[in-house]
Amino acid sequence: MLIDPPAPFAMLSHAHEVFLEVARQLSFTKAGQTLFLSQSAVSKRVRGLEDHYKTGLFERLGNSVQLTAAGELLYRKLLLARQLQHELHQEFTELNPEFQPQQQMVIGASTTISLYVIPPVLSAYLGRYPHTQLTLKNRNSENILKALLEHEIDLGIIEGIHKVSNVTYTPLLTDEVVAVCSARNPLHRRELEAQDLRRTPVALRETGSGTLAVLEEALLTHGIRLTDLPVKVRLGGTEALKNFVRVDTCLAFLPRQSVMKELAAGELVEVPVRDLNLVRHFDFVQRKGTENNLPYKTFVQFARRYYGNLQR
Repeated sequence: MLIDPPAPFAMLSHAHEVFLEVARQLSFTKAGQTLFLSQSAVSKRVRGLEDHYKTGLFERLGNSVQLTAAGELLYRKLLLARQLQHELHQEFTELNPEFQPQQQMVIGASTTISLYVIPPVLSAYLGRYPHTQLTLKNRNSENILKALLEHEIDLGIIEGIHKVSNVTYTPLLTDEVVAVCSARNPLHRRELEAQDLRRTPVALRETGSGTLAVLEEALLTHGIRLTDLPVKVRLGGTEALKNFVRVDTCLAFLPRQSVMKELAAGELVEVPVRDLNLVRHFDFVQRKGTENNLPYKTFVQFARRYYGNLQR
């Protein structure tokens, strides 16, 4: 059986942690990518556990895997053990701040949040919990939600997307989407109404974007569909859209958080759309039943306090 190197202060062996990741993602390849291990190293550790427990833990079905009954049992018990380990570490840290165990977190966040909202929170959190190994995955809101439901991540932060029944939503903060154009664009001297957008060339985000979802919902209150707009281009990502509209003559809808520097420098100008309410909410998302899992619960509380203090 493969012998793992000693892991001080850890209840779970490295092999058990590898098994948990394979069971979570149901993929040896994805588990290896997350853990920065080769697929062969992942397979060796799982085989070592199967030798130890004298039973198979996974059924190999071509390119996919499924847990056996024994694997399901081990997975449930190890999740409980991991939760107890996190709780123990948290309580010891409160008793003695010098005790700082290593922790791993994988968080997914939508593009706007990854670029403009969450970096200062991550910096402050890592300053408070320096022994945390934190990975941030950046995708649009729809794909972050998909990654959560497929157990690729255990915590996501998304914007402006419809609610899903088996997901818990916890508010983080509120932001505004604004219409902007180049300072050279004649539009910057006008105030628009929603119906004017039927005749105004626009650049939009890609399908699945939280920013686009907020715009679509607001337009529908005026009987306007996205297909009614003269769309010049669709671009994936806030930065691509911002850089395009800076040199083009069309209008774009972007999060205020993402264009504050450009507005202050005069590179972009806000175009008021008088009757269009473009307020969106940033929410933490977790699969129901995992809300109390540490260290994610600690991170959610920390981030909400961080922005709560800034908005007072």
